[in-house]
Amino acid sequence: MRRREYDESDVRVRPGKGTRPRTKTRPQHLDAEAAMVVSVDRGRWGCVLDDDPERRIVAMRARELGRTPIVVGDQVDVVGDLSGKPDTLARIVRVADRRTVLRRTADDTDPFERVVVANAEKLFIVVALADPPPRTGFVERAMVAAYVGGLQPVLCLTKHDLAAESEFASDFEDLDLTIVYGGIEDPLQPVLDLLDDSLTALIGHSGVGKSTLVNRLVPEAERAVGDVSGVGKGRHTSTQSVALHLPDGGWVIDTPGVRSFGLAHITPDDVISAFSDLADAIEDCPRGCTHLGPPADPECALDALPGKERRVEAIRRLLVALNSNDPWFKGQSTTVS
Repeated sequence: MRRREYDESDVRVRPGKGTRPRTKTRPQHLDAEAAMVVSVDRGRWGCVLDDDPERRIVAMRARELGRTPIVVGDQVDVVGDLSGKPDTLARIVRVADRRTVLRRTADDTDPFERVVVANAEKLFIVVALADPPPRTGFVERAMVAAYVGGLQPVLCLTKHDLAAESEFASDFEDLDLTIVYGGIEDPLQPVLDLLDDSLTALIGHSGVGKSTLVNRLVPEAERAVGDVSGVGKGRHTSTQSVALHLPDGGWVIDTPGVRSFGLAHITPDDVISAFSDLADAIEDCPRGCTHLGPPADPECALDALPGKERRVEAIRRLLVALNSNDPWFKGQSTTVS
């Protein structure tokens, strides 16, 4: 038997790691188009291009964004198939800085805040005057979230026909709060005037008539409408936040009904700082001041402001609501003793 002759083809080299370093350079996506997020559903985001409701696309989050949260109202840059045809998918490659943000936590012990809506100019706090009966606690806490997040709160009262003589709105008259009636028996034009050419979020307890109001504003929306349960709390009829285009311009964001509004991420200083006429005063407060006044804070600087007594008292009601572990959820109202 002849001895076999070997050559280089007989050598087996196990492949190892390449010597070429992996690049960290990411594409700049200079051709990306601007869009606004109008819906979120299981890892897919509905977006409109150029604020045009007719140019609607579905997009996924680009890999380089990781787990960056994207919510309704966010301004994003998108690339890929922007035709909007069925079964096409674009990619969100950038999320712009938010001008305003509405945040909440699950409750006042939850350390993780959740962004509900981004870039809205106004927050409509929808409250029924009856069935279910109104509670000041939820309104005050929603106002706190609006002020701190940079939104203008508007109190929208529904079911006015069931409680025409209600004095509920008088509890907020010292906070410069805009109040409008948006029940099914009320004229719609005052509501439209406030919504004109802006991005507005609607928030409220289930059963207060929020979806009914949305259907009046955007008839083709066909948002589900439910009844109030026997225990005085509504059933959840809206399950996803969605931005809807108004016929005369502007957008409304219908959010799911809430049963509680946690504010674990907000401090008393955050609340006071949202009011320009009081923000500078708290710099003279002692360290750790809760701004609630005597007897808790006998040296609070807010007590030394001339002519601001009623306004300070009203804002202190917001602070009580902030520290009350969501009294609206318990069916209680908040007052300052």
